Amino acid sequence: MESQTQSRSIMKGTIQDAERLISNQKSLLESIPEMVLLVKNGDSIEYMNPSAKRFLGDLTHINDESERQVRLSELLRIVAQAIREDKVGTFETTLGQFHLEYTLAPFFGYNNEALYWFFIRDLTESKRQFEEISLFHTSIETILSHKISELKESERMRQKLATELNSLKEHLKEQPAEGKMVGSSRALSELRDMVFQVAKSDATILITGESGTGKELVANLIRESSNRNNKPFLKINCNTISDSLLESDLFGHEKGAFTGADSKRKGKFEVVDGGTIFLDEIGDVSPRMQAALLRVLQDGDIIRVGGNTPIKVDVRVIAATNQELSAMVQQGSFRLDLFYRLNIINISIPPLRERKEDIIDLTTHFIRKYRLAFKKDINFLPQSILDRLVRHDWPGNVRELENVIQRAVLMAKNNVITENELFFDTQPGEKNQAPHKSFLQRIDGRTLKTMVSDFEKDIILYALEKNHGNVPLTVKQLDIGKTAFYDKMKRYSISPKELK
Repeated sequence: MESQTQSRSIMKGTIQDAERLISNQKSLLESIPEMVLLVKNGDSIEYMNPSAKRFLGDLTHINDESERQVRLSELLRIVAQAIREDKVGTFETTLGQFHLEYTLAPFFGYNNEALYWFFIRDLTESKRQFEEISLFHTSIETILSHKISELKESERMRQKLATELNSLKEHLKEQPAEGKMVGSSRALSELRDMVFQVAKSDATILITGESGTGKELVANLIRESSNRNNKPFLKINCNTISDSLLESDLFGHEKGAFTGADSKRKGKFEVVDGGTIFLDEIGDVSPRMQAALLRVLQDGDIIRVGGNTPIKVDVRVIAATNQELSAMVQQGSFRLDLFYRLNIINISIPPLRERKEDIIDLTTHFIRKYRLAFKKDINFLPQSILDRLVRHDWPGNVRELENVIQRAVLMAKNNVITENELFFDTQPGEKNQAPHKSFLQRIDGRTLKTMVSDFEKDIILYALEKNHGNVPLTVKQLDIGKTAFYDKMKRYSISPKELK
C-alpha cells in the first residue's frame, strides 16, 4: 500500500513539473512555428504545442492509424533511440517526404524523473528551395559553358588553342622526367626492377659504375620511389669539398670550433633529418671522414665539430662511386667496416658499351630534349650517323652521348645533322677509360712497344672513322704509304668497311 502511494506521488510530482514548465512558457510555446513536445522517459508525451499537433495529430487520437500518427510513432522511435544512445544535441532526419531537424534537451523533474524537450523544425521547404537554387546555378553554369564552347569554336580561338595544346604536348613529351631511365635493354630493365625493389626500404645503398653512367639519376629515382619522397633530399659531392669543410658541412659545428665559427650551425645530416642524403664520390673521403660516416651509419648519430654531444639523426644514405672500393679496402685506403655498412645493397650500373641497344633510345631522347631547348626542328638522324653512334665505345658513357647530341643539335644547319656536327669527347678505341684521360695515364705496367702499338692503332681507327672508312683519303691525311697502311690494318685487325 505504501509503495503504491509513493508511485502515485512520483507520478503526480512529474506531471506537476511538466505542467509548471508549460504554464510558465505557454504563450511562447503556443506562438512559435517550431514543433515542441515534452516527452517523459522516451515513450510518453506530456505536451505538444499547436505546431506539433498540426503536423503530428492530437494526443487524444493516439490510436488513430492516420498518416500523422505514423509520423508521431516514428518520431517517438527516434526519441527513444536518441535517449538510449545518449545523443543529446541537434540532428537531421527524414520522415517520409519531410526533412526535419530536431533537438533533444533533457532535464530532471520530481524525484529525478527523466523529462525531455523535443524541438522540431520542418526543413522541407528550405531543402526544396535550396535544391531549386542549386538547379538554377547548374543551369546557369551549363548555359555559360555552352556559350564559352561556342566562342572557342571560332577559328581564331581554335587556332590559338591548337597551337598552345601542341606546344604543351611537345613540352611534356620532350622534357626529361626527374629520375627517368631511358632505354629498353635487358640490363637496364633489370637495373630498373632492382631500383624499385629496394627503394621502399630504408637500407643504405651503394651505387657503382663508371663516370657518366647516371649514378645521380639512379639516386634521384630511388628517392622519388621511396617512402621519404616528401622529405628533404640533399646531394653532396665529396670530391669537391676539402676534408675540413666537408666535416663541418655534413655534421655542423659549435660556436668557436674553429676560426670564423662565430655561431653554432647545423650540418647537412641535421638539416635533412627524416629524409635522404646522397654522397657522391664516396671513395674520395679521407680516413677521418670515413670514421665519422661510419658512426652515422652504425649508431645513427653525429657529433658537431668542436662538440662532444651525440645528436640522433634519421637519415637514409645513398652513396656512389666510380672507384673499386673493394680494391681500395685491400690497399688500406678505405675502411672495411665502412665498406660493409655502405654496401648493404649494391646497384651496379652497366656502362653504355655493354647495353648498346639503348643508344638509339637515348639519342632520340636527347634530340627531343635539345631541339626544344635550342628551338630546332630536328626529328631524326641519318642512318649513317646512327651507325657511328652505335659503333662508338662511349668511354664517357651516357654523359658523353648527351654532350655529342647537344653539340650536334646546336651546330646543325638548316635543321639537319650531318657528319660535320659529330664531335666525340673521346677517341675511338679508348675503351673502359674515363673521358679526357691522356695516353700517358694509361700505362698500367705495359711495355713501350705495346703502348706505341696501341697508340698507333687508336690513330688509324680515329682517322678511318672520321673519313667513314675511306682508305685513300686516310692514307693521304696520315702521309703514309698505302702498302704500309694496309699492313698496319692487317696487324691490328682493322676493317674499313665496319667504319663506313
